Amino acid sequence: MVQPGSRCSPEGALPSVSVFLTVLNEQAHLAESLGSVLDQDYEGAIEVVVALGPSTDSTDQIAQDLAEGNARVRLVPNPTGRIPEGLNAAWRACSHQYLIRTDGHAVLPKDYLRQAVATLETSGAANVGGMMVPEGTTAFEMAVAHAMSTPVGIGAVSFHTGGRAAPAKSVYLGCFRRDWLEQVGGYDESFARAEDWELNYRIIQAGGVVLFDPSLRVAYRPRGNLMALARQYFSTGQWRAEVMRVHPKTLSLRYLAPPAVVIAVAVGSLVGLWGTLRGSKIGQMGWAVPAMWAVGEAAAALVDGRGLPPVARAWLPVVMATMHLCWGLSFLRGMVRSPGKVRVE
Repeated sequence: MVQPGSRCSPEGALPSVSVFLTVLNEQAHLAESLGSVLDQDYEGAIEVVVALGPSTDSTDQIAQDLAEGNARVRLVPNPTGRIPEGLNAAWRACSHQYLIRTDGHAVLPKDYLRQAVATLETSGAANVGGMMVPEGTTAFEMAVAHAMSTPVGIGAVSFHTGGRAAPAKSVYLGCFRRDWLEQVGGYDESFARAEDWELNYRIIQAGGVVLFDPSLRVAYRPRGNLMALARQYFSTGQWRAEVMRVHPKTLSLRYLAPPAVVIAVAVGSLVGLWGTLRGSKIGQMGWAVPAMWAVGEAAAALVDGRGLPPVARAWLPVVMATMHLCWGLSFLRGMVRSPGKVRVE
């Protein structure tokens, strides 16, 4: 049974909070991300703990400049550069009971801490989180943002597509009670990605509540080119498979759709190629499978993307196909073998 936490501040004062994140090669967005934390309208004490990976760009210098100019910012090392190790190093260095996660691609609205703390205190939940709201500036980023916010692109996941406040299997980022993170041992460092899903599963199994609150909306800067997007989804799919391997009860038919499509397209293409090489009209009918998938993907994207600028709408079928194929292919790879301890940027 989850017990509401008590305020860790004098009566009438808002509780102190710690915001934590880990970063690696985030020079493009780090200043904006940390600025959104430091500019909160929260009247309680705030500290920000940043775990620094071995970046090859100017991320470390940006973080050091911010820390030197603001006593609320503290830096800790993350020599491996991996996400779970960095998150664990950051939250364990925090001073307060309420731990608010953010990241180098996230921009918090001004009332985020106030809303998060209020929900934690009134709900008694172990973890509270809201919606990832992708915001693109280029046509390509707009297409990615749209694909990440619609069931056609990413599936019916509340923290992507919205819904009512309710217990959930996982939420975006997370606002935690420290004692819950300590109880479950923090992030599992064998997961380079999907570490939030895996952590939330263990919290729920231990009797905690993970609460989705749609009023918590966090701006997210999507990947800026097709190769970066492909790398992101290829990594995400195999680690989601790893969660299911380690925790079989997390199996969901929704996650089987992209790998099923990949298998169907691959088999149809192989049969079509065989039929073409052998002169078999029946075999050549295999090409109908990838053709139908491509047409269906394009039609769904173009219909769903109404309202986007023309160039962004033109990008949308390519973006969705990349997300679906890379996620599905990597999920199959993850089911065959564990991805192991790799660094993910």
